[in-house]
Amino acid sequence: MTDKLQNKGLVFALATLCCLLWGSAYPSVKIGYVLFDINTTGAQVLFAGYRFTLAGILTWIITSIFYQRIIVPQKEEWGSMISLGLVQTTLQYIFFYIGLANTTGVKAAIINATSTFFAIFFAHLILKNEKMTWAKIFGCILGMAGVIIIQLKGGQIDSGFSLMGDGFLFLVCVVSALGAVMTRIFTQKIDAMILTAYQLMIGGVVLIIVGLSMGGEITQITIPGMLLLGYLAVLSAAAFTIWTMLIKHNPVGVVAIYGFMIPVFGVMLSGIFLGEQFLNLRIIIALAFVSFGIWLVNRA
Repeated sequence: MTDKLQNKGLVFALATLCCLLWGSAYPSVKIGYVLFDINTTGAQVLFAGYRFTLAGILTWIITSIFYQRIIVPQKEEWGSMISLGLVQTTLQYIFFYIGLANTTGVKAAIINATSTFFAIFFAHLILKNEKMTWAKIFGCILGMAGVIIIQLKGGQIDSGFSLMGDGFLFLVCVVSALGAVMTRIFTQKIDAMILTAYQLMIGGVVLIIVGLSMGGEITQITIPGMLLLGYLAVLSAAAFTIWTMLIKHNPVGVVAIYGFMIPVFGVMLSGIFLGEQFLNLRIIIALAFVSFGIWLVNRA
């Protein structure tokens, strides 16, 4: 299994699938806000909690079927699962759901690309075999330039920038990158599928608690809305499980190179399903900078 998951062709195929699924989350979440009539921060966090709790339960069921037994973590594994769940699911998606509600899907997809650079930086600080190089530094500069370009309008920073929108999405990138490094460390001792199932469930339940404590409630329930929630849960279960397995068997940087596909898919799908502008020169240049920067960081 290890050799297969280190095969470049298979890594490319699986990582591309993950990025397509995550890219589709941008328009899906914003459509979900409409279908469930979600217009408060508490309801947004509660919506995230339902999504990831369902994703964790689904992953747990699949994992139990795969191993033909009821999966229960060992006592010494709970600490890792709880800490990863709080970072990679709870914190990341509190920032993500609030941030996405206060900006466009296109801008969110571009900003999300910076998580790759933070992952490289944290890997340099924490992991002994993944050091920073001049090529990586230059690649990070290019990528960050792309993120800045997406904010420019008429030579100035877009007046639409907001802390609760774009600012929170930058925090998503920091937390996501930290989660990637934690995943690399924890999966050396814990099965990737089991870790994914429990960190999603733990993080999702905490999101529900936070959402309810903020006064969040979802009162509009429709069949299209429930189908969309089901899709979000399935994409999360599939993408997180596959990505976790890839990180377990490959250096963080080797997997992170494919992260450039997330903003590409996110921009395209947001344009298609949300009717957002995504073919203007500014966005195309920004995507080019981000994509080339990530490629340069990981080309070795």
